[in-house]
Amino acid sequence: MTDPARTTGPEDPAGTVSAWHRLTEDAVLLDGFHALKHAVRFGAEVCMALTADRAGVLALADELAADVREPLASLLTEVPHGTYASLVPRPHPTAVAALAGRPSRAGNLEKLAHTPRTAPVVVLDNPRNLGNAGAVIRLAAGFGATGVVTTGTLDPWHPTVVRGGAGLHFATAVERLTVRELPPGPVFALDPEGEDIRALRLPDDALLAFGSERSGLSAELRARADHLVALPMRPQVSSYNLATSVAMTLYHWSATGGPSA
Repeated sequence: MTDPARTTGPEDPAGTVSAWHRLTEDAVLLDGFHALKHAVRFGAEVCMALTADRAGVLALADELAADVREPLASLLTEVPHGTYASLVPRPHPTAVAALAGRPSRAGNLEKLAHTPRTAPVVVLDNPRNLGNAGAVIRLAAGFGATGVVTTGTLDPWHPTVVRGGAGLHFATAVERLTVRELPPGPVFALDPEGEDIRALRLPDDALLAFGSERSGLSAELRARADHLVALPMRPQVSSYNLATSVAMTLYHWSATGGPSA
């Protein structure tokens, strides 16, 4: 049995656009099928979902995410492609976008500070690249990290970061804090001068801190560190990509004890 298509009438797109713009000020943009899929799967409150190809999106759900097919069918409204494209910074190949409520800061801070913690918190110290930040959040969610904290000016809930994270912000706690506001736990900061990570066991309550792509750890974060940790690297190779460094560190944690839950 197919779903009855939810479409806007010839005069409704203007109302749809108006409603979308009213919601955008306080909502998180979910750009593309996978972002919407993960947001629904991990309990996001989706307030509006639009697509230029409802049948195509539901076919993707049948193929890749049967567990959220019914919720998507009830959420999606089909609009002309031009209407959809006018509402997003960069149209996604799956031609779907949605708006969702952002998790409360108080709730995220409680998750980050909860003890005993059963998985590390990833700290990105003054990150600069939105796509890299999104990739890290996706990795953290995949490894079951407690959360991702950024310091500095980058907004970890920027639409480009959410797109890069495939909506997995809703599967972990994501917040921007100062170094002084970091949750409790020993800080293991990645630095070329540190101890080889292969000789260490990273505790579940660790804060795993990574410097910016260009300038490394800030002086404030370095002063807060309890341990400096180095990843193995061939001589004369300058560095790893940020997401690669996070992946290697989280894998080491998972392979040497965690996750404990």
